[in-house]
Amino acid sequence: MQEKGNISIHTENIFPIIKKFLYSDNEIFLRELVSNAVDAVQKLKRLSSLGQYQGAIGEPLVAVAFDADAKTITISDNGIGMTGEEIKKYINQIAFSGAEEFVEKFKDAKDANELIGKFGLGFYSAFMVSDKVEIQSLSYQEGAQPARWICDGSTEFEISEGDRTERGTSIILHVNGDSEEFLDQHKLQGILDKYCRFLPVPIKFGTKKEYDYPETTAEGEEEQKDSKPVEREVDNIINDTTPIWTKSPSDLKDEDYLKFYRDLYPMSEEPLFWIHLNVDYPFTLTGVLYFPKVKNDIDFQRNKIKLFSRQVFITDEVKDIVPEYLMLLHGVIDSPDIPLNVSRSFLQADGNVKKINSHISKKVADKLAELFKNDRATYETKWSDIGLFVKYGMISDEKFYDRAKDFALLTNTKEEHYTLTEYKEKTEALQKDKDGTLVYIYTTDPARQDSFIQSANKKGYDVLLMNSPIDNHFVHTLERKLEKTSMKRVDADVTDKLIAKDEKTESILTEDQSNTVKTVFESAINKPNMTVKVEALSPDELPVTVTMDEFMRRMKDMSAMSGGPNFYGSLPDSYNVSINSNHKLISRILNTSGDEQSRLAKQAFDLAMLSQGMLTGADLTEFVNRSVSLI
Repeated sequence: MQEKGNISIHTENIFPIIKKFLYSDNEIFLRELVSNAVDAVQKLKRLSSLGQYQGAIGEPLVAVAFDADAKTITISDNGIGMTGEEIKKYINQIAFSGAEEFVEKFKDAKDANELIGKFGLGFYSAFMVSDKVEIQSLSYQEGAQPARWICDGSTEFEISEGDRTERGTSIILHVNGDSEEFLDQHKLQGILDKYCRFLPVPIKFGTKKEYDYPETTAEGEEEQKDSKPVEREVDNIINDTTPIWTKSPSDLKDEDYLKFYRDLYPMSEEPLFWIHLNVDYPFTLTGVLYFPKVKNDIDFQRNKIKLFSRQVFITDEVKDIVPEYLMLLHGVIDSPDIPLNVSRSFLQADGNVKKINSHISKKVADKLAELFKNDRATYETKWSDIGLFVKYGMISDEKFYDRAKDFALLTNTKEEHYTLTEYKEKTEALQKDKDGTLVYIYTTDPARQDSFIQSANKKGYDVLLMNSPIDNHFVHTLERKLEKTSMKRVDADVTDKLIAKDEKTESILTEDQSNTVKTVFESAINKPNMTVKVEALSPDELPVTVTMDEFMRRMKDMSAMSGGPNFYGSLPDSYNVSINSNHKLISRILNTSGDEQSRLAKQAFDLAMLSQGMLTGADLTEFVNRSVSLI
């Protein structure tokens, strides 16, 4: 019996929208149809387990096949199937009330995922790539008759008796001229690998047609035009139906986790460790998150977490689900509470997403605390990689800071590691200033700032290593969170002045002599961005030291990191030139005159510039020539 009718969407705009508006996202048609097929198989298994289906289930299977000559793609399953009445009910009616609502809402949709998710258009994504779509289905119900549905992309459809002899459903897509790229094995394989690699039902895919109609005769006439198609085997299973995140951690070994990591990221070094997520309440969440060995190129490491919903890949842009500071993690997250079709606005607003975000943050903190407590020595060896995550989290999340302050480590130039509490105890005897503020001294470039580090060490000061990509921000966080503590880079001032004490060093020069020295150096340097100061310092300090004020340097560094112009970023670099009035060389310069005095002053200044790596170009050449002459 044949029946014709109209799809009850009350508008003829639906198919042009699907075909054109969604064109940039058209590969998701395969994800939608394969996911539907998997659902059909799983529904049958559930009915059987409930005793509502008595027949043999057989081996569950979804098959994807294509025929480049006939320009068809076929997605078949041996699941629950549909009767003709069910096809009319589920396929012919779209989940919205009418044309006005649809046309009004689709205009605001940003992508295909959003549109399909909002309006229940999963099956209709088939028309993104097809001129005509056919359904062949046989329901599991006893006595059911096979049904065939066909639609050419208009609002008209035809439903009649079908050809299928085995329980299940086949969707046959007659691919349109604009979408023939999908009639390619590698293209389809790539989409299946991306979206369907871990689906819970075996998926077969190959180059053979799933259904072959009989060959033509030698005379070129078709035999048995109306005969039923012959089902044929498709080549290979392309998915892992039980990936590790679906298993219990007690059933897995380290090698299982490492193998899965290598499969996901074949070119990466092995991870430091991992966290297996398994939550049933108040939301469902499974997954495995890996801590990779982090390189300094943070951006290169991002977007390596894959989001799944019931083992169907959704996206690798998980910013709202995973806290920003954990975006450097790798791995997978799977939650049925996140719908298959999600939009950015959904992720930002959904309550479950926010709960998942908080849970992941807590699980990471718990794991790090456990590692630190159980094996601190190993934890310290991994700190150069772990530290980036921890510091990033402490900077951006107050709750994480509170959790992490007990296992965050500060590392000094001797490669010794201290917790925040331990470091306070180490330094408070020597590094408090006259106002009782504890001063932490740090270096961002140990090689370049070596002379300053050595000078600080001579006074018994400890110097922290702060050379990771986010340590500029971490320094601010520590100052904000630690009571009566300030941070100064080791080259922010001469060592005697880094920590202001009540002690005062007397100058061996008179006031007039100091003024003369200042004039000599200002004339020799002749740079408007260099402010000369004559200071009474230890005779062991260098004769001339070039420094930049801590506040000014930090503001300029932050400006450079942000990439945007601001007041501090637009200012020229300005430096302080400290002349040590108690150094022998300064006395020698004072006792000379004329060109010799100027040359010695310039030489002493250039040595200070050289120690900071700031002497380049013509100034460096002049310094070399002058050095030869002086020798």
